[in-house]
Amino acid sequence: MNYIGSKNKLNPFILENVQKVVGADLSNKIFCDLFAGTGIVGRNFKKLVKQVISNDFEYYSYVLNRNYIGNHLPLDKKDYFIKRLNDLSPVKGFIYSNYCIGEKGSRQYFSDENGKKIDSIRIQIQKWRNEGTIDNATYFFLLASLLESSDKVANTASVYGAYLKKLKKSAQKDLILEPADYQLNKNEHLVFNQDSNELIKTIEGDILYLDPPYNARQYGANYHLLNTIALYDEFTPKGKTGLRDYNRSQYCSKGTVLSAFDNLIKYSNFKYIFLSYNNEGLMSKKEVQDTMEKYGNYQLVSKEYQRFKADKTENRNHKLNKTEEYLHILEKKF
Repeated sequence: MNYIGSKNKLNPFILENVQKVVGADLSNKIFCDLFAGTGIVGRNFKKLVKQVISNDFEYYSYVLNRNYIGNHLPLDKKDYFIKRLNDLSPVKGFIYSNYCIGEKGSRQYFSDENGKKIDSIRIQIQKWRNEGTIDNATYFFLLASLLESSDKVANTASVYGAYLKKLKKSAQKDLILEPADYQLNKNEHLVFNQDSNELIKTIEGDILYLDPPYNARQYGANYHLLNTIALYDEFTPKGKTGLRDYNRSQYCSKGTVLSAFDNLIKYSNFKYIFLSYNNEGLMSKKEVQDTMEKYGNYQLVSKEYQRFKADKTENRNHKLNKTEEYLHILEKKF
């Protein structure tokens, strides 16, 4: 998925610096990804550590991580279920009625056929779960598969803050449910869907990785439709873009971010803390350093890389496409 703040390209940089500080062998370590997003960092550490603790406040993120991090053993008949879902007849359900042009709609997040396909698949997944045909592991595997497959045919500039006036080429393609295959291993992992500042008071481990929102853009608004597909609940979509009520993060407000961050570090029961943040964030480099230095030994490493762009036609100037990614490192004293 194209995702604001994704660390996919930065994974080697993050892993290299974690191993420099903590040690090359992480096999007995508990690694926590507290603002997990699509879980791309946790997935990278899953094969290396004893346990991953994954968390995000957004439900679509919980679904993805419940599959990619929480699932670790083989699933029975997963290919059978994927095929059954792909063979379903379209249904005029909630997504078609509210997020497609349809008969009377105005929003065009999906083509009519893809909207109906999303509805038919989502309804069947829930039916199987309610009947006990599938267990929780299979449920989240299929739901994660639907989220990612739907995102591939969404008629947006990557985020769901708005839809495009005309169907782009990728949105004209038929939705095909592709399996969200995950890494197999023997270790049990934990996945949460909680406010990070509350969860931090109840968990402990060795390595805490933090990747909070950098700016005022709320993820609950930018990815509201993924939450709607994941939850598939009844509500009245609001305004032109069909928003639902969404969580608002303290890390997206200049007035609350520093206090929230200080409390997070204060209550963290992890020896090693790594914070990804860039030079365009609401907190300055000095504010982050001053906060972390209160709690132990601090150091900073950085890397220049190309920022995420929702619209590839924007910011063609090479310099404007680069940003400085900071990795703030704390060895906490207790």
